[in-house]
Amino acid sequence: MSPLAFEHLTVSSSDSVVYTITMRKPPENRITVTFAQALISALRFIEREIGPGKPGCVILQGSDTKFWCTGVDMEESRQNPFASTDGFYPLVATLLDYPLPTIALLTGHTFGGAGPLSLSCDYRVMNSERGFWCMPPVNLGLHFDGIGALARLKLRPQVARRVLLEAYRFTGVEALEAGIVDEIAPPDEMHAAAIRLAQIHAPRAAMGVYSLLRNELWGDALERFRRVSYVHGKRPHAPPKAKI
Repeated sequence: MSPLAFEHLTVSSSDSVVYTITMRKPPENRITVTFAQALISALRFIEREIGPGKPGCVILQGSDTKFWCTGVDMEESRQNPFASTDGFYPLVATLLDYPLPTIALLTGHTFGGAGPLSLSCDYRVMNSERGFWCMPPVNLGLHFDGIGALARLKLRPQVARRVLLEAYRFTGVEALEAGIVDEIAPPDEMHAAAIRLAQIHAPRAAMGVYSLLRNELWGDALERFRRVSYVHGKRPHAPPKAKI
């Protein structure tokens, strides 16, 4: 299948089982409302293409080895208090409820909201030579309901503390040791590593219960993100007190 273009991203597959979504939004794949909705549209397109009762897996990667994603676009958030409500939160909720296994291929720096975004995927493969994984809300004065849910549910308590309360910057090797990522690989081998992992897990979607079983594990995080998705009657979070 030749790559299909969505806004600021492409979708490709060589076998109609493992699909790769490549994020191509300057600068640094920051999440805006339109970008998040484009990603959701791409995920739904793949879901329809594969169909129910079929094996399938999705890889979400960056387009270069410098950045995977640097989280929510703070400038948009300052101008639109509902930007994350209409974009980032529904995107994370979509991934947590997705019927197919998902793999975040962390090609480069993974900062801020990209932390929960990567944790919302089932598996993570990280660049072993370049890039940090970091969630700095404690340094920015930033909070929203559920910001720590995935770290609490998926990581060891001591690691979750370093992530959320210390804003520690993990290298690929450190992220692997901490259990934040499942594999690391050099840049020229990253995609192949993600493909191998995807081929292992794609058949697990065929019975149609993958998302149900996932939510037995991480359902609390899903409900928290659903509660702040598409909410306009109140502000679901306060603006950050510092700039990145």
